[in-house]
Amino acid sequence: MKSEKRYNAQQLKESLEDDILNGRLPPGGRLDPEELGRAFNVSRTPVREAIQQLVASGLVTVSPKKGTFVAQVSIEQLIEMFEVMAELEGMCGRLASRRILPEELSALREALSRCETAAQGGDPDEYYHENEIFHQCIYSASHNDFLAAEARQLKQRLAPYRRLQLQVRHRILASLAEHRDIVKALEAGDPLQSEQTLRGHVLIQGERFGDFIASVRQFNSNARSTGGRDATSLD
Repeated sequence: MKSEKRYNAQQLKESLEDDILNGRLPPGGRLDPEELGRAFNVSRTPVREAIQQLVASGLVTVSPKKGTFVAQVSIEQLIEMFEVMAELEGMCGRLASRRILPEELSALREALSRCETAAQGGDPDEYYHENEIFHQCIYSASHNDFLAAEARQLKQRLAPYRRLQLQVRHRILASLAEHRDIVKALEAGDPLQSEQTLRGHVLIQGERFGDFIASVRQFNSNARSTGGRDATSLD
């Protein structure tokens, strides 16, 4: 029963996450826990767990005596968060290049193989999940628990927006190519290359910045079509 509750909470969280990112739940809109429980046929516990995860990712806010609402996030804050994430990932890569164990390198290669399979299937959600495992392997291989915890926490907050990035045309194939370069750098034990490759993999810059802005604008358009306010400010 316990595992079933976790599954229901995860399923509910991902469904709400998708609705928020695609504008079906507009920014500023209220989320009614009781209605969610009825809609997904789950008890209060999975609803509460799902909302807690969405709060952690920054997609939802809870106001005492007012309720639970879809958050409004500025584009400036998102860019700043990605900048910090890129630095954390780069540091994890630099440390992992010196500290990764043979079994951890094997696990990373297996994670890369699963990313390749998901990419071939063309399923952004499946690739997203395998991508998570790939990066978790690198965090663990840094053998710095504090750094790994900080990276995981920020990665969780950015998760919905990273999923949005994977919906950009050709991004999955580009991400996979970057994963291969990351593995090569770690296999070579090259701290500088590992750090730079991972930083560049996460940082939103150049054409990727333009693609990200376009995705956010589409997100805003979807939100407006459902009567909500813009989730981000591009002014």
